[in-house]
Amino acid sequence: MAISLDSALGIHQPALEARIKRAEVLANNLANADTPGFKARDIDFAAMMQKAQQDLGGLGMDKTHERHMDIDSSMAPDGELLYRIPHQPSVDGNTVDAQQEQSRFMRNAMEYQASFQFLNGKVTGLKKAISGQ
Repeated sequence: MAISLDSALGIHQPALEARIKRAEVLANNLANADTPGFKARDIDFAAMMQKAQQDLGGLGMDKTHERHMDIDSSMAPDGELLYRIPHQPSVDGNTVDAQQEQSRFMRNAMEYQASFQFLNGKVTGLKKAISGQ
């Protein structure tokens, strides 16, 4: 019986990829904290995970009646960057709040580590199952 790695690893691999993309966007925001007119961006992580879950064949919704709304048209495309609404915009038009960006970056890093640990546990379990332990 063949093992599908996509189904064995579950949502953890797409979660790691999304965390990496988000870290890049947040780092870009921090790098441009003093750039006049720069607009802070972010990735909708929940929407990316919902799309990944549907792609894995999980709990996707089906359109069963012609009057049902089309789900894909209302969702943002995978990886679309969204603009952040600032709490207090600066005079030069920059919307980056360095302290909030650092906080988001650190939280994303911790969540990346947690996803990595889950993925590592899955791989360790597969290795044990293959070796017969």
